[in-house]
Amino acid sequence: MVINSNKMNEIITDLKSLKNETLLNLKNSKANNTIRAYKSDYQDFNLFCIKNNFKSMPSEPSIVSLYITYLSFKGLKMSTLKRRIVSIGVIHKFKGYYLDTKHPSIIENILGIKRRKGSNQKGKKPLLINYLKKVINVIDEKKINNIKRYRDKSIILIGFAGGFRRSELVSLDYEDIEFVDEGLKINIKKSKTDQLGEGFVKALPYFDNKKFCPVISLKKWIVASKINSGALFRRLTKGSKLSEFRLTDQTVALLIKEYLELLGLDSKNYSGHSLRSGFATTAAESGAEERNIMAMTGHKTTQMVRRYIKDANLFKNNPLNNIKL
Repeated sequence: MVINSNKMNEIITDLKSLKNETLLNLKNSKANNTIRAYKSDYQDFNLFCIKNNFKSMPSEPSIVSLYITYLSFKGLKMSTLKRRIVSIGVIHKFKGYYLDTKHPSIIENILGIKRRKGSNQKGKKPLLINYLKKVINVIDEKKINNIKRYRDKSIILIGFAGGFRRSELVSLDYEDIEFVDEGLKINIKKSKTDQLGEGFVKALPYFDNKKFCPVISLKKWIVASKINSGALFRRLTKGSKLSEFRLTDQTVALLIKEYLELLGLDSKNYSGHSLRSGFATTAAESGAEERNIMAMTGHKTTQMVRRYIKDANLFKNNPLNNIKL
């Protein structure tokens, strides 16, 4: 069978279209915040390559392995090293290249670093219930207008009670919430572990203590802000007037740090993730089942949740509790 030149050109064009469409699908398979994180990680790798006259795109496993060793010298956590490897591999896919991130030179290097330096490195602290209450008290006592007060309380209480990721929290729209007799239903359209965008619903019941109730707090915010569509949590202007722009996930972290500093705590020990980890740890301390914690947080694997449970049980099941002095 002989294929004429016009037919061949059509096939080539179709293949190029398929390749471009495939790359577009790969990019759209990830949440926007995840893609930003991948790009940020890759930029650091690219700088490393530039400084050492290495080719960053396409790269080689041996170069990635050297980069990982360099990061370990800087004292970065094992979880960060693994994330950087994933990011470099994903960006290669986006550019149409294949990089073997499971190559022995990378995997064996990671194992060696883990054995030499350990992987149980100290992360950011969870915001536990006792400090959560103190933060809410600080917000109530601080001389700020009610718009900021209601917004900040809602963000912190909803973020904690729902075990939210910052990206999920700031992506919420008014249309995603529904007040029911039992409390509040929140529709999560898409999250980090829900790349297909199937969505799921979080349910927050009313708390007995109204001061710390996320449902009541959100109602107050909606009444004060008069929001009836679009972004649920928005930026305030310098004059503390409500804008049309939604908050960024970085703002959530800054809010938490702002109020922790007013409590006299070192804000460097906390991050925006402290609300999520605080919920999971507190729920574990209270005896909540692993599967129920995962249903709220949206974790797809048990590894991280079991770590929260382990931390929660350090004192709860401590053998020293049975020793009387």
